[in-house]
This record gives sequence, structure tokens and C-alpha cells, in this order.
Amino acid sequence: MGTPFTIRARHYRTNEAVEVTVQKGKIARMQACDPQAEGSGPSDREPLPFLAPGLVDLQINGYRGLDFNEFPMDPQRVMAATEALWKEGVTTYYPTVTTNADERIETAMSTIAEACEAYRECARCIAGIHLEGPFLSPEDGARGAHSLAFTKAPDWEQFQRWQEAANGRIRLLTLSPEWPDAASFIARCTASGVKVSIGHTAAAPEQIREAVLAGATMSTHFGNGAHLTLPRHPNYLWEQLANDALWTCLIADGFHIPDSFIKVVMKTKGHQAMLVSDAVHLSGLAPGPYHSHGRIHVVKTEEGRIHLRDNPELLAGSGQMLPWGIEHLVNNGLAGLPEAWDMASIRPSLFMDLPTKTGLDVGAPADFVLFDWDRTRIRLLDTYKDGRRMPL
Repeated sequence: MGTPFTIRARHYRTNEAVEVTVQKGKIARMQACDPQAEGSGPSDREPLPFLAPGLVDLQINGYRGLDFNEFPMDPQRVMAATEALWKEGVTTYYPTVTTNADERIETAMSTIAEACEAYRECARCIAGIHLEGPFLSPEDGARGAHSLAFTKAPDWEQFQRWQEAANGRIRLLTLSPEWPDAASFIARCTASGVKVSIGHTAAAPEQIREAVLAGATMSTHFGNGAHLTLPRHPNYLWEQLANDALWTCLIADGFHIPDSFIKVVMKTKGHQAMLVSDAVHLSGLAPGPYHSHGRIHVVKTEEGRIHLRDNPELLAGSGQMLPWGIEHLVNNGLAGLPEAWDMASIRPSLFMDLPTKTGLDVGAPADFVLFDWDRTRIRLLDTYKDGRRMPL
């Protein structure tokens, strides 16, 4: 794990100067230090940078041209995406494989698994695979951009084949509990160690409740992948919002859901509200016209909004990463920096029961970032994974 070293920075929660000692890949000590002291390590400078836990993204479909759902894909490209994510402060992520033909999903699973076996950095940063689909609602609106041709009822034998291809790395599954026998499928998933999240659903309230009783514990990109019009009450949004057992993920890019909705969810869910990027392969690329999945004409604006070329009102995925979501919450008065950062780091770690769930506590893995913060923008300086400074 290398030679012990120290870093001086400002703690993201308290703004107080601290000296952190890293040894054997873990935080060995943290103590107050002179706020006038220069930072230690590659980011030596004045004033001290901020120190915060590494970001954890539970849902990312692609980045900087790599799409985890487009082929051909090879382990080298998965490694390239992992390296690129360090520049965004992401130390742990769940590549997200979406609705597709059975054999395509299997290929994606095996390729990601091969990357984890071939590259140590992939194995350390990829905590698992998120399978979003194909067990989703076939209804327009609720289905979102997922292909109707491949949407189907939960199939345990097929899921096991994908899990085998992934070498057991599927750790999170998004499904709709509206299908017959969905509850028994959810129970089998949770018994096998897979977290189940409700998403892209047209489920009745009682089906939501049955899913939670069977073991579902999360709502995927809540407020998106939903019908444009719903009954006033009851409906599947109210039911998930009211259920204390469900953690909730939000895309806080300023485009997917309004701030008023984010505010209500944060007030209702408290520490169970989390951020995801749900980024597509165009995230990290320059603004301009693109083809998505080789056939759909889309445009990425200067603001990072991705929409269909022929219908700018329709979004074509998320083009922003977790630091943007944190900035959005803070700049719009929805959260302070500490809470916004926790929503993208400690909370998802806690939900997935990762070793990083204790953040910057002594004994925790030394997964952290150093950054400048001018009260509106985050500028990443360094990213550390298991005590090792990653190349940016």
C-alpha cells in the first residue's frame, strides 16, 4: 500500500484545517492543524484545499464516449472509463447495464467482469454492476427510453445466467414490481445478496408495498421513468415517497426533475436521499450534435443538457456527473456542501454497505478527494483510492 504520508486540508464538513495520515491504504489518524500550514503532497498550496470522501455513483451508463450498453466493448475501454472517472472524483461506481437482448446483456456482464479480473484498478473501483431492466414496465412513459421489444417479466433462471457471466458482480437490480410473482423474485434476489430497487414502474400501491415486504430497498432515479400524467392519489410516486424502508436516488442536474420536487424528496427521505449521475456516454464530451446508439440524433448543449435533435423538449440521457449535482443542490439552496457531498458519497456507501460508509473516519479506506470550492464551483485537484493518488 506504499509509504505512509500526510495531507493537510480543510474538512468538508467543518471547514477546519486537519492533518490526515494515511497508512496501508486506510486513514490512520486525523488531527487539527495550523490553518496557515501549506497542504502536503501533490496539492501543496495556499489556501488549503478541501478534503472529502470519494464520490460513489450507483448508476452510470457510460462516460466520455464509452457506453456500457453498446458493442463492441472490451475490458480496455472499461478501464479507460474508470480512469476518466477519477477526474470527476469518483472512487467507486456501478456500471449500469440496461434493457437489451439477453445475449447483449450477457456480453456486457462478462466484459465488465473481465475488466475487473484484468485490471486491479477496475476491481477496486467497480463495487458491482447495476442491472437496470429488462424487468421493467412495458407501458409508455414508465418505460422511459428502454426498448419495449426487450422488456419482460422477471425470470430467475435468466437472471442467474447473467449473474454467472458477471462472476457474481450484479449487486443492484432495478425492476418494476407490477409483474406477477415479482415479490417472490425480489425475495430470491435479496436472499442472494442483490439489492433491489423500484424503477420504471406502473405498479399499483399494493404492489409497491409487497415489493418492499419482499426486500426492495431503493427507488431508482425517482421522479423519472414515470408517466406524464398520474392519478392525484394514490399513485406509485406517493407510495414510494411514503415508505420509510425505501432509499431514494435523484438526478440533480437541473433538467430531469424540478428543484421543488428535489426539496420535497429530501425533506421526506432525510438521510435516505442520494444522488446519482445516471450519466450516458456523452457525459464528459464537448457540446454539439451526436448520434446516440448509432442512430438517434441528439444534441448536447453548453449547459450539459442532452436532448433529441428533432424534439428539444425530450431528454436523451444525463450529461452531467456527480460534482455538478452537488453544485446544483448548493447553488439552489437545497443543501449545504456537507449534506450535498454526503448524498453522493457516504449515503450510497451506507446503502450498499461498503467499507467507505464511515467516510473520513479513522480506520476507513483512504478513498478521498481534494478540491477547491469557491462557494459555487468544485474544482477537483486530486483523487485517492485506497491511499493511492490516481492519475488525473
